[in-house]
Order: sequence, then C-alpha cells, then structure tokens
Amino acid sequence: MVEIVGIQKAGEVPESKAKQPKVVPTGRLELTIKINELPTPRTVKNGWQEFDIDCDGTIFSITVKPKVWKKLTTADETYPMWVAAIGGKLGAKTNKGFVLDNPGIQVYEKKAKAPQEAPASQPQEAPASQSQEAPASQSQEAPASQ
Repeated sequence: MVEIVGIQKAGEVPESKAKQPKVVPTGRLELTIKINELPTPRTVKNGWQEFDIDCDGTIFSITVKPKVWKKLTTADETYPMWVAAIGGKLGAKTNKGFVLDNPGIQVYEKKAKAPQEAPASQPQEAPASQSQEAPASQSQEAPASQ
C-alpha cells in the first residue's frame, strides 16, 4: 500500500518551511533616576509621600511608602554627600510628564574625592621618563639588528 503524504510542485516551498511572521519579543521599560538632594514632598493617603523630579525637562511624579521615604530623609541627615537611585517602571502620562510606577530607592553615601593635584603630577612624570628611555633602547637595538 502506498500512502501519499503531500504533493509539492517544483519550486514551491512547503508550508512548514515557509517564512512565518517574526514574533517580536516583549520587554519591559525600567527607569533609574538619580538624585542628590531631598525633594519637597506632599503627603497623600496613609502617610505616603509624593514628590516630583525634573529629568531634563520631563517631570516624573513619584509616590512612595513612608518606610521608603525614611531612607531618603535618613541619608540627608546622616551623610554630608549622598546619591539616591530611584528605579521603577514608566507609568501613565500626566500633564507635566509621567508617573513612575513601583518605585524602589537605593541610597549611597558619596565620598569626597581626594585632591587630584598630587596624584596627577606623579603619573605625568612617569610616562615622561619612560618616553625618554624608549628612544635610548631603540637606538641600542638598531645597531644590534644590523
């Protein structure tokens, strides 16, 4: 017994091998906003704090729990210099900008950098002495190769 599975004309691509439309992968847009000064809050329901941050002309409205707001106030009181990274998802568009959904805050102490005058002068001297030695070593090698 002969069973015919499929008939294909010459030059036709079988349906299983034909190009299928590309599936576009899904992703999520997450934002990180960095600040180094305490914003002015507005108290909303249940002690939650809402504040706005201007990011290059776009205003982001952020609402956080009292516990999360405490991280910012503690950093402002404790550290002379600090930076906070506020991460979240892009939310609804507002008249002023956007809402930052599901915000999370991480606060870091920012250490003052040491003056760079002393370390900068030392590395500049080292390459200069190396560059003077390099031509001398090349001139020694040149006669040896002849």
